[in-house]
Amino acid sequence: MKPSNFVHLHLHTSFSLLDSSLRHDALFRRAAEFKMPAVAMTDHGNMFGAVEFFNRAKKYGLKPIIGCEVYVAPESRHDKKDKHDLRDASYHLILLAQNEKGYKNLLKLVTLGYMEGFYYKPRIDKEVLAEHAEGLIALSSCGRGEVAYNVNKENIPRAIKIADQYRDIMGEGNFFLELQNHKMEYQEKINNELVKIGDKLSLPVVATNNCHYLNREDFHAHEILLCLQTGKTMSDQYRMRYPSDEYYFKSPAEMIELFRDIPEAIENTLKIAERCELEMDFDKLNFPDYPVPESYTLESYLMEQTNKGLEERFQEMTKLGITYEQSFYRQRLQEELGIIERMGYPG
Repeated sequence: MKPSNFVHLHLHTSFSLLDSSLRHDALFRRAAEFKMPAVAMTDHGNMFGAVEFFNRAKKYGLKPIIGCEVYVAPESRHDKKDKHDLRDASYHLILLAQNEKGYKNLLKLVTLGYMEGFYYKPRIDKEVLAEHAEGLIALSSCGRGEVAYNVNKENIPRAIKIADQYRDIMGEGNFFLELQNHKMEYQEKINNELVKIGDKLSLPVVATNNCHYLNREDFHAHEILLCLQTGKTMSDQYRMRYPSDEYYFKSPAEMIELFRDIPEAIENTLKIAERCELEMDFDKLNFPDYPVPESYTLESYLMEQTNKGLEERFQEMTKLGITYEQSFYRQRLQEELGIIERMGYPG
């Protein structure tokens, strides 16, 4: 079998807590069976599984693409009020790390979502995204993405304005309009308009499937998972549910058939995957860059400061009338400093 010409770029693992049943090893086995060159993780608002995902994907011969489906506040992340009739007071946006800079920016954004923007969900906003957009590729996400949401509300001028904003924020070639086809009528309308917006603004489109489980047959188990998340029962007619059983890890052939009229949306999945070249070196120790005064080395500065601190302790012990042997403490300090220096940890 020749290598696949499609890559899943919108995918939730079991680290999208109680919203996905996709476990890493089962996912990677299936991706390898499909001869996919890469696969992305885009969990909801978190990076909990990033390191495990990266390492396990490598073991299966797959390129891991680290991303996140972030929540974006309709205005400021600091504005914590329900005034836009939005579920969770946020839109969705897919962010994928192209490189180390992008990965660090993604970590920063996710952290800010929890530390500054949390309201129902960990939210960022366009202001902070613009500050940390370098090294990232953005996809407009599902029907809860801001562009698709406005298309569905038949506010096309607003959808065009938002798409243009994201293009400016992310930079040329780094924002893609995301097309999904779960065989629902409203998605066809959204996709048609997104293609038109793409033509108008010269924005590329990309096909995704928003995967939440491995096989079509897992749909019922996923429904139960959602009930656990929301505290509902299967008999509750108002419970949260997905509108179809199409949110599984589809084969390249299935995706190509779904988007046979828009082949560039399939081709762009590979182009994006090729651009994502993040590497993580887990054999390298990453210490902070600790500045020392001129004429010092890390070792000499540490020695000076620790000896100074020891002298201060001697003075305190003397004031308290404590009997002690200075040579014992000085010898112990030199032994400790020697270990630190030999281990390469003076910083």
